[in-house]
Amino acid sequence: MANEEKKPLGIALVSGGMDSLVMASFCRKESELALLHINYGQRTQARELAGFFAIADFLEVPASRRLVVDIGYLKAIGGSALTDESITVPKADLEGAEVPVTYVPFRNTHFLAIAVSWAEVIGAKNIYIGAVATDSPGYPDCQPEFYEAMNETIRQGTKADSGIVVKTPLLQLKKKDIVSLGISLGVPFEHTWSCYKDGEKACGVCDSCALRLRAFAEAGAADPLPYETRPDYRQAKTP
Repeated sequence: MANEEKKPLGIALVSGGMDSLVMASFCRKESELALLHINYGQRTQARELAGFFAIADFLEVPASRRLVVDIGYLKAIGGSALTDESITVPKADLEGAEVPVTYVPFRNTHFLAIAVSWAEVIGAKNIYIGAVATDSPGYPDCQPEFYEAMNETIRQGTKADSGIVVKTPLLQLKKKDIVSLGISLGVPFEHTWSCYKDGEKACGVCDSCALRLRAFAEAGAADPLPYETRPDYRQAKTP
């Protein structure tokens, strides 16, 4: 029997949310995964970190290929409801065209820079990020053009033979399709956290909760997370 071709090493950025869980589960078919989690002073930092470790255990990624990095300077910089508690997390507005106050300025660039540095050290070729453009509430660093520019920056700014490329396997998917893909992969959605707030239960009324609840409803599946309230976002634009 011929030996199977060895998979390349890839780094998956895992926030502890449902998108990164599904993405990492899907991408392990293509790459041997290392997992990167970044604390940046967000409101839900502890919950997201717990989700990361639960996902890493589910994917059976060894401790030697798990990296947790702290960049609390994003909280010091502020400018986002996710890092500045003086800025109120707004209620969901899924039809809004403006960049919301939950946008963390240039955040994904910081994340990818760390991933690229680690990739050069460990010899990873693929970097996976679970950005979603189609259902995102207007974040500029979740758009295809951003990742095209990042890949050119990586090509110019790393060793000539690095071969590092950022991949965005979920970018053009609808959230409902991400839920369906996760179900087909048997992922543990109950170990993820999407809410922009830190509570015993997810709030159900922020943009992230709204997108998640609508996705599960449209996929015909039950979201296992507990919520303070569960509006039907298929029928209403806002709670």
